[in-house]
Amino acid sequence: MADERVAAQHHKTFESIRHEDEHGFEFWRARQLAGVLEYSQYRHFVAVIDRAREACRNSGQPPEDHFEDVLTMVEIGSGAHREIEDCRLSRYACYLIVQNGDPSKPVIANGQTYFAIQTRRQELADEARFRTLTEDERRLMLRGEMAEHNRALTAAAKQAGVATALDYAVFQDHGYKGLYGGLGAKDIHVSKGLKRSQKILDHMGSTELAANLFRATQTEEKLRRENVQGKKQANQTHFQVGAKVRQTIADLGGTMPEKLPTPEKSIKQIEREQRQLQNDSDKSTPENF
Repeated sequence: MADERVAAQHHKTFESIRHEDEHGFEFWRARQLAGVLEYSQYRHFVAVIDRAREACRNSGQPPEDHFEDVLTMVEIGSGAHREIEDCRLSRYACYLIVQNGDPSKPVIANGQTYFAIQTRRQELADEARFRTLTEDERRLMLRGEMAEHNRALTAAAKQAGVATALDYAVFQDHGYKGLYGGLGAKDIHVSKGLKRSQKILDHMGSTELAANLFRATQTEEKLRRENVQGKKQANQTHFQVGAKVRQTIADLGGTMPEKLPTPEKSIKQIEREQRQLQNDSDKSTPENF
């Protein structure tokens, strides 16, 4: 019961130092967070921020989107003020910071829970918006996320020892074979009836894209979390994750990805249609003089 009260108090504290800017975007200030996380001196906390920045970079996310160096005005007595270095943090930045903090501190452990819950709440909100999208809109969104997470996966694979373009092609093939029951990229390409220049991911429906997105994100996390080293081990990891995603689909009674229909329109076609609609809309809008 005492632990629950401490956790609840920490939750209120993290919430109390959350800020919103003029555009409604939430953020935290590093100096305030350092105090809540019981760092007696900010200079010790800076090292934690640096580790979190590096973790952000390794995850394929631009650190500048989550960590913004700023100056904060503080009172130094007798009504005088001066500027000191601070950092504006996103929710994701805070999550990375508590993940890199001292887990023996109850406040750190509660911070990990708090920011994980906040992240999940945002995911649920995103899921609600996702349900209102058309199939084409879902495909466009998921294809964009695949491009982003494939960059992060490439970085993680490179860190594991997947160095050349050929190495990465073999690495990707292992992921496909795990997810598609032994079918590699060329097999999937043929089964979809695609031309040599066409990309597999551009000819997947939202369900198939979602399965591949889960494969990519989970492989990247596993490579980093377990510090996988060596091309052979990286390939095996990708295959295992793909196979695990496939097993999950089977357990849920879903359709195997190779059995899902190939959409009539490619992502490129949808993008062209979207641009044309936007151009037509722009032309029909009267100019303001």
